[in-house]
Amino acid sequence: MPRSLEPLDLGIQIPYHFRCPISLELMRDPVTVCTGQTYDRTSIESWVSTGTNTTCPVTRAPLSDFTLIPNHTLRRLIQEWCVANRSNGVERIPTPKQPADPTSVRSLLSQASAACGTHVSIRSRAAALRRLRAFARDSEKNRVLIAAHNAKEILIRILFSDVAPELVSESLALLAMFPMTEPDQCESIISDAGRVGFLTRLLFDSSIETRVNAAALIEMVVTGSKTADIKGTVLTSECIFEGVIDLLRNPTVTSSPRRALKIGVKALFALCLAKNTRRIAVSSGAPEILIDRLAAGLDRCDTERALATVELLCRTAEGCAAFGEHALTVPLLVKTILRVSDRATEYAAGALLALCTAEERWRDEAVAAGVVVQLLLMVQSECTERAKRKAQKLLKLLRDSSLDYSFANSDDFACSEVVPF
Repeated sequence: MPRSLEPLDLGIQIPYHFRCPISLELMRDPVTVCTGQTYDRTSIESWVSTGTNTTCPVTRAPLSDFTLIPNHTLRRLIQEWCVANRSNGVERIPTPKQPADPTSVRSLLSQASAACGTHVSIRSRAAALRRLRAFARDSEKNRVLIAAHNAKEILIRILFSDVAPELVSESLALLAMFPMTEPDQCESIISDAGRVGFLTRLLFDSSIETRVNAAALIEMVVTGSKTADIKGTVLTSECIFEGVIDLLRNPTVTSSPRRALKIGVKALFALCLAKNTRRIAVSSGAPEILIDRLAAGLDRCDTERALATVELLCRTAEGCAAFGEHALTVPLLVKTILRVSDRATEYAAGALLALCTAEERWRDEAVAAGVVVQLLLMVQSECTERAKRKAQKLLKLLRDSSLDYSFANSDDFACSEVVPF
């Protein structure tokens, strides 16, 4: 076997035993398989993940055990070589974080869920949860592994059965990192008034991170539940909306304002999907904070969700009144059309249709903001068919209005393909 391979672009030779036999690249996380051969972790995992490669790539011997053992000695030698060749443009590879293994995960979950009165202290249980959270933060692979060990059920039990604040905050923070896609799990929370009340109280916790995580869990269980009548019955507390809206009002007090905003917008949208919660959202101040946040600027996904929530709330008389009274609502909605995305355009047009149907003064305001031109562009654009139908309905409403609009007989208005409804 040669001691080195061909020079790379760096102009230096990388020692042969520093290269992965599969990718021929410098190894960043060397691991040894059961045959004694060493590979870069990413390469050998990709090799095995196909399901058809069950032999060692070098020796062709069967891989009877897929355990990957970190080769710390080789990794340190590679790092030293990188440092020695720094002048040649070689960057030192960082020390990789070791992935979670099933044995460690099982042990930590057992420690975290130890019953009261056992030899395991609350401090030890919280430490186990923190270690699991560190694993979960490291990679998606770790999160999949942790979830595969019934972690969500264990964390739900800890969250709703332990009174120790440290265990509550740690279990909630870890639970918020996993998607709640199982309807049974979601409904076990949302159908229990006691559990919903507990999460609502956490929205006003002294720890802002706990408040954000509580909102995240509420959003997930509301979205994941398939039982609409339960949502509408349980989620009618003004306190839930006040807690979520407060996150949107003061996101900068958290260590991650962007996450607080995103979760606040997602949670508010999920809560407003139930019809009998929308009036509560309006009375809790949702219209004002939504428009203020949209005016301040959100990313594309958050803008779409916020506008979808605006349209939902505009389906109530109270919602229309509250949005219409905000000076920025109509001009902001008009400005949003064709500016952000097809979805944002559709939701903005839907909200404008509701507002303009409700009162003449908001039709005046929309026309003054240039809505007609935007609607005509919508009809001729490649936006969604639903968006076009909303634009056509609004154009027809403005055309048939008894108000003497100067555009009513204009060439631009006449050439629009307004479908009668």
